[in-house]
Amino acid sequence: MTTQVAFIGLGAMGAGMAANQAKAGRQVHAFDLSQAALDKAVAAGCRPAASVAEAVKDADIVITMLPAGAHVRAVYGDEVLAHAPKSALLIDCSTIDVDSARAVGEQARAAGLRFADAPVSGGVMAAEAGSLAFMVGCEADDYAAFEDALTPMARAVFHAGGLGSGQAAKICNNMLLGISMIGTCEAFALAEKLGLEPERFFEIASKSSGQCWSLTSYSPWPGPVEAAPSNRNYEGGFLTALMLKDLKLAQEAAARSGATTPLGAQAEALYALFDGLGYGQKDFSAMLQMFRGKLASLDG
Repeated sequence: MTTQVAFIGLGAMGAGMAANQAKAGRQVHAFDLSQAALDKAVAAGCRPAASVAEAVKDADIVITMLPAGAHVRAVYGDEVLAHAPKSALLIDCSTIDVDSARAVGEQARAAGLRFADAPVSGGVMAAEAGSLAFMVGCEADDYAAFEDALTPMARAVFHAGGLGSGQAAKICNNMLLGISMIGTCEAFALAEKLGLEPERFFEIASKSSGQCWSLTSYSPWPGPVEAAPSNRNYEGGFLTALMLKDLKLAQEAAARSGATTPLGAQAEALYALFDGLGYGQKDFSAMLQMFRGKLASLDG
């Protein structure tokens, strides 16, 4: 019997994720408030649904990819929990606050449904390629079922712990990523000022103690990493606005928990500045051009 998937939220990330569920031979019933997004999903092999309730009514798996915690609370509280079969697996892949993830998970549990918060790492290219990393917060006994549900979209699936742990892992990971990208951009900008060829710096640092993912897999300097957004004028990657959203979530979580995250706070401030200058829709590695004093290069 064909697995029935309801996919709610077909934005930049959700579109590729839904398409990969369809490519895996699953019947995907897709819904989004944007008709253009829904049309794109249909072209990728999904079936259109007129509402969330229609999409989820016969689903084996419900996947949501929504902008913020308020949207997740509303969609589950008003639509999904009332209309999804009790046997369905509910998976929220949005990046939201830990409290919202736990609250929705507890609501689902009270309604007799299995729920996981499973935010992703990898960006738009990975969503399209089916090579995202998922950080899953769920009951241990349910993890194998959630892992199988996520496999068509994933290169790696991790069980982070109980409800909310997926979101905790995501915001901590992305805080680290945001900080490391700033350091990488600063290092390239300094190397250039000191007369060191950026390509030579990349060659040296990528095999030395400064090596990190932001350098070797996602180089902000155009050239060394062919697939990096820096080679496409910083288009088609992980938007600065989304990195800023994740850093805000991290700082809110730090404030609530009493954690000390001074570099996280500084990273948030820098991405907020970059976003405020009008570059929120550029990849977050475009921060390099601000440090180089070459923001005009991003406008071409």
